[in-house]
Amino acid sequence: MSDDSTGRGRGAAGRRRRKPPKRRRALAIAAWSAAGVVLLGGAGLGYFYVKFNGNLKTVDIDAALGKDRPQDVDNGSMDILVLGSDSRGGANGGYGRDDDGSARSDTAMIVHLYEGHEKASVISIPRDTMAPRPACATPGGKTDPGGRYRQFNEAYTVGGAACAVKTVETMSGIRMDHYLEVDFTGFKKIIDDLGGVEVTTSKPIKDDASHLDLAAGTNQLNGEQALGLVRTRKSVGDGSDLGRIQLQQAFIKALIKQVKGIGLFDNPKKLLALADSGTKAITTDKGLGDVKSLMGFAQGLKGIDAQDMQMITLPVTTDPRDRDRVAPLAKESKQVWDALLADQPIPAEATANSMGDKSTAGGIVR
Repeated sequence: MSDDSTGRGRGAAGRRRRKPPKRRRALAIAAWSAAGVVLLGGAGLGYFYVKFNGNLKTVDIDAALGKDRPQDVDNGSMDILVLGSDSRGGANGGYGRDDDGSARSDTAMIVHLYEGHEKASVISIPRDTMAPRPACATPGGKTDPGGRYRQFNEAYTVGGAACAVKTVETMSGIRMDHYLEVDFTGFKKIIDDLGGVEVTTSKPIKDDASHLDLAAGTNQLNGEQALGLVRTRKSVGDGSDLGRIQLQQAFIKALIKQVKGIGLFDNPKKLLALADSGTKAITTDKGLGDVKSLMGFAQGLKGIDAQDMQMITLPVTTDPRDRDRVAPLAKESKQVWDALLADQPIPAEATANSMGDKSTAGGIVR
């Protein structure tokens, strides 16, 4: 694996996961896509295996990337790349110009579950991050050569899930154990089936681009409004993607509280609806590509509360070549990746100078 601009090219510094303990506890959500809700919805519904298996879409990341990946290292942790895809084709056409089905990863988060799976860190990667992109196979059977200066979210457009995973692994030196993706319409349906999510805003939010209009105070968001919130950027903070990331992180915490507070497992009808809409909405790696695997994974997605999650944005600064883009801070990004590789908490100094965690959007939603 080639070096990137932060000197991270550490293909042999990844991780191998030992089999998780039988009574493991893990994350209550896999980022903004509500993948945690999806998986919880599948638990205990074995008689719907055939139906739900038919809903699932999978990508064989291992076959696509082969051996050109960081080495597995056995330390008991787990890393999951969660993407929100931004296709404007088909049912998503109401959210912007139809792009004939092409897509970008407008939202990207690395979810790191620590050994024992009682705590987690979530690292958001800004879509406008300029960083090296490795060569990737394209859907047309050709190879895109990549380059040392490419916009992060274009990796998904160029080569789909496999290229996005490969780009993240090149940036971090960390092997992704799993991959989860959800699209706009799927996200809305999951939130509606859940019964909405309650958030409190410190000021009104009105964003014409995301079709969101919220009064200050407590709001019960339906699927359309929740999607508007996680897409909002121009009307919060400095109007950049960094402010949107903070809104997404606040929404995740609200969603965790919602899932824990409604007693999903006591409501079979709601469980069935969530499992059906959720398995239709997500794309997973092959390792999670059947209901039995999702159910096993789901058993570890019930223990961590919001206070057990460390949520940051990849340390970035204004890109020197383009003020509308950001670039990773080399020293601070290395601290983040080193901490995850060692299965340690991310040190506070890693984000002290980052634009991403200074956005004024962070205090708007709670």
